[in-house]
Amino acid sequence: MSTFSSLIQQIAGFDGIQQALRYIQTIEFSDLLDVAIIAYIFYQLILLTRHSQAGQVLKGVILVIALLWLSDLFNLHVLNFILDSVVQVGFLALIVVFQPEIRHFLGQVGSGNMKRFFRYQGDSSALESAITETVSAYRDMSRNKVGALTVFERTSILNDCVRTGTALDAEVSGELLKNIFYPKAPLHDGAVIIREGRIVGAGCVLPLSGNSNISRELGTRHRAGLGITEHTDAVVVICSEETGSISVAAEGMLKRHLAPETLERLLRNELLTAQEEKRSYGAASLDTLLSVLRRGKKEDGDHVE
Repeated sequence: MSTFSSLIQQIAGFDGIQQALRYIQTIEFSDLLDVAIIAYIFYQLILLTRHSQAGQVLKGVILVIALLWLSDLFNLHVLNFILDSVVQVGFLALIVVFQPEIRHFLGQVGSGNMKRFFRYQGDSSALESAITETVSAYRDMSRNKVGALTVFERTSILNDCVRTGTALDAEVSGELLKNIFYPKAPLHDGAVIIREGRIVGAGCVLPLSGNSNISRELGTRHRAGLGITEHTDAVVVICSEETGSISVAAEGMLKRHLAPETLERLLRNELLTAQEEKRSYGAASLDTLLSVLRRGKKEDGDHVE
């Protein structure tokens, strides 16, 4: 405690201010660039995990690290020893928990497509077309009482669900969706997963919701649609085989008995608006980093002259 008090006194005192000013004067452009790059990478990692289960784990990791630092600062030896042991063992556990995100990131590195990591590059025209075609298909399937389950992936990667079905790489069209969900088609019982405006999987199995308050009149299709939204940030469109009613599930909530026009408005609000926000945040952060780089080059040029 005495060490902490003396630290506060030094910072508050005149000598502490002078020392801080002298330290600031030693900061070079390379230091600012180093901090900017690390901050930007952490920012993108937070965006990548904030809507997934990994995001909740990340909050717990930050809390454990903060407690570890505080226990060391206040000489809480027993607590510090326990937390230090948890951190050492927890490193391997984190690799398991973040395995989908790590695999997705390494896949982008291996393919040379790093732009998707450093800046959100979703094709808004492809996604907008996918929404229009999905609404058109659900209008017809609702009229004919054809059961359907379509998942729009957002930031949470659904590769585990894709592997339970048949992997595809196809443009979204109303006719293709109606053929997939045709009652006698081999893939009609599973879910279609759409990623960045393209179908990446069909006949996929989704986790069922564990919510005991769900209405008994809702079947497996609705429970599966709710279940995936309880663990990820996906948006799911459901068509009931019994009534032809259209529903949308998002963030563990279900909106039922939607008209096709309402469905289109909901999908645009949930998918296109979120995409534009990510693009604007990423662009602003990238522009800030580039401005730092340009300023540093200019300062280096002036120094040479």
